[in-house]
Amino acid sequence: MPELPDIKIYVDALKERIEGHALEGMRIANPFVVRSVLPRPADIGGLAVVGVGHQAKRIVIALQQDISIFIHLMIAGRLHWRERGAVLRGRNHLAALDFDNGTLVLTEAGTKRRASIHLAQGEKAAARFDQGGLDPLVISEAAFRQRLSRENHTLKRALTDQKLLGGIGNAYSDEILLAARLSPFKQTQGMTDDEWQRLYTATRDTLNIWIDRLRQEVGSDFPKKVTAFREGMAVHGRYRKPCPVCGSPVQRIVYAENEANYCARCQTGERLLADRSLSRLLKDNWPKKLEDLEE
Repeated sequence: MPELPDIKIYVDALKERIEGHALEGMRIANPFVVRSVLPRPADIGGLAVVGVGHQAKRIVIALQQDISIFIHLMIAGRLHWRERGAVLRGRNHLAALDFDNGTLVLTEAGTKRRASIHLAQGEKAAARFDQGGLDPLVISEAAFRQRLSRENHTLKRALTDQKLLGGIGNAYSDEILLAARLSPFKQTQGMTDDEWQRLYTATRDTLNIWIDRLRQEVGSDFPKKVTAFREGMAVHGRYRKPCPVCGSPVQRIVYAENEANYCARCQTGERLLADRSLSRLLKDNWPKKLEDLEE
């Protein structure tokens, strides 16, 4: 799923291309992608774009008449900038926004249709898409700590809960926790002052580093390689590969459709976190320490 750094790059590219331009219309190839009733797609043709931003992981295109287009890419949705009037081809092409200078195409890989477009008019209608998560790049350290510790959750869950912080997902939470040298399953209400300071600093530094890196990679082009697994990541997607900090093999826990990647030596005092299904299978043979795994 595209997370805050990728969303920022999409917003940069869209601002450059469509702000001040007229939206000529919306074409829908898969009716399921539009999840709202009013305004209708037919109502927005001819309106100019007055701004482009984001609300957590949603990209927001603001139009005249106080109408907003909310695009949520979910896991496999992607945006593409094409020539004006580009043809929608194949099952993966869901919708197109036609502007006077080009066409924005929404695609989604796979068979599950999770990506969505909502249209909203007015502040009240737009507010219902706000899950309440604060922007991790502008929040103060005190507010960060208060928000994440108001309930007792694991750090992995707290960082990725869009009701707490907006825009962080599976990939960048792994990178943040390695930078902070904290276990993904440490409880928020058991954190020390030093650990909170490390987590806050690591969150902002990690996100800013990747935003800058992606901006340099994309340059003036439109983002093409939007992925949760990037070269240069320290632990995410690097199971069994050496940790760039200490050289120990990166560990992984898979749960539901998500996973946590971590370094046992840097983050958990060399203790291996139990994968529920695998540890149940191995029972007493489940290694408890990194040295047991190496043996």
